[in-house]
Amino acid sequence: MTQNYIDLDVRPILRNGGEPFAEIMKAVSSLAPDQGLRLYATFKPVPLFQVLGKKGYSHAEKEIGGGDWEILFQPAKTGQQPAQNAKAAPDTENADTTDWPEPAQHMDNRDLDPPEPMVRVLGAVEKMKPGEVLSALLCRKPMFLFPELQSRGHTWHGAFEPDGTTYKILIRVGGAKPATH
Repeated sequence: MTQNYIDLDVRPILRNGGEPFAEIMKAVSSLAPDQGLRLYATFKPVPLFQVLGKKGYSHAEKEIGGGDWEILFQPAKTGQQPAQNAKAAPDTENADTTDWPEPAQHMDNRDLDPPEPMVRVLGAVEKMKPGEVLSALLCRKPMFLFPELQSRGHTWHGAFEPDGTTYKILIRVGGAKPATH
């Protein structure tokens, strides 16, 4: 069966410092069962692969030049089902931080292009001990970071600073890290 794709170019949003996650999810929710999404982005949106995978979409990606990417999301083949029984992620964005220790580490990632801020935050958190807190400054709300933190057992609190352009997130490292083989 030939796939019919709806095009969504989020490169202008990203280049202007915006967060396109809401636009992407709006486009995905409007797709007919026989439609896919052709997404254009300024980076390879690896966390989005997992988010849409849980919604029953597979993907194929290719770099199209200048650091830009084209990603094709299509409904998974018959027999593959989205994770229907998966628990909804709790809203830990507004975790109560009154009993949290002072941050053990501070990061300023405001001058970095996606996905580098997320990669650096996740790398730093993985080196920290359970219970420690990381403070990070970002230039946008990190929508792709949230599911990654959730899947790794961390909690967080985040909000825009009064300047309206800086997003500050506090991340409390969760329990024991999974064993690696």
